[in-house]
Amino acid sequence: MLFTVNELKSWFIYLNEVIQSKKSYLTDLDQAIGDGDHGLNLARGFHEVTKKLESKEYTDVGALLKDTGMVLLSKVGGASGPLYGSAFLKAATVLQGKESATPTELTSALEAGLDAIKARGKANLTDKTMIDVWEPVLEFLKESGDEVNWDEGSRLAEEKMNATKDLEARKGRAAYLGKRSIGHIDPGATSSYYLFSTLFDVAKGVNK
Repeated sequence: MLFTVNELKSWFIYLNEVIQSKKSYLTDLDQAIGDGDHGLNLARGFHEVTKKLESKEYTDVGALLKDTGMVLLSKVGGASGPLYGSAFLKAATVLQGKESATPTELTSALEAGLDAIKARGKANLTDKTMIDVWEPVLEFLKESGDEVNWDEGSRLAEEKMNATKDLEARKGRAAYLGKRSIGHIDPGATSSYYLFSTLFDVAKGVNK
């Protein structure tokens, strides 16, 4: 499996469709423990990403990821824009100039993205954030190498998203709620599940 420009473009277009359809749900999750703008912000941001990617021809995956990150940084408010934007900008540096990426190479790029998320958000595993999906999923991908069971990856991402319900938030607006944040699924973990599950669907070709 090689992730070409077309595959990655398909991923973001598909992710945008999912985000648009889940906008209200993400907003509801965020209203329970956050600012209530996660769904709206991401929907606006990925709509702009899709417009950008569809208007331009790319010859390397790094440039595509860079544009994605730049759009998210400039068009998305709240915490989600800087976090997702920084992740894709950092991932872009790893794949700069490459016409395609193997699963191992894409994993390395997304690991660099995770480092950027941690640096900007100052959060760690079990803090009830998007990291609770990103870190275990990337660990799974790293262990899998180029032979990835994409269905297993999706199941893991969903499992880790749902597990945030039992965590107490330690970062972001939700942290102010303390133990009252327990019992709610984290919206950032949810959008991260959508991000990875759509990527894995593209890898399987089921979005076509």
